Amino acid sequence: DTQEALVADQKYLKELEGNCETKTAEWEERKNTRAEELVALADTIKILNDDDALELFKATLPSPSLLQMTVSSRAVRKQALVALRTARRSDPRMDLIMLALSGRSKNFD
Repeated sequence: DTQEALVADQKYLKELEGNCETKTAEWEERKNTRAEELVALADTIKILNDDDALELFKATLPSPSLLQMTVSSRAVRKQALVALRTARRSDPRMDLIMLALSGRSKNFD
């Protein structure tokens, strides 16, 4: 009985050592890949912080193209009503939505 337990424990130890070697190799590979990624990120940041990159970015994307415009809820409601009126012809259920949008209440919240 004790000999069987010893054999089983030795078998388990060999499997465990094999698993540990595999996990150690995987960890080393992950660690090396992570180090390479960090170096690549540092190089990328250095390139993007360069003055030439800034000039290229300014030439590619002029600042007015990044302008955010404010649209009032009334304008959005009017656009929705126009879209619903065109869809109304094909689906009569749009009447309820149009009624809600044309009402004077703020919203459904």
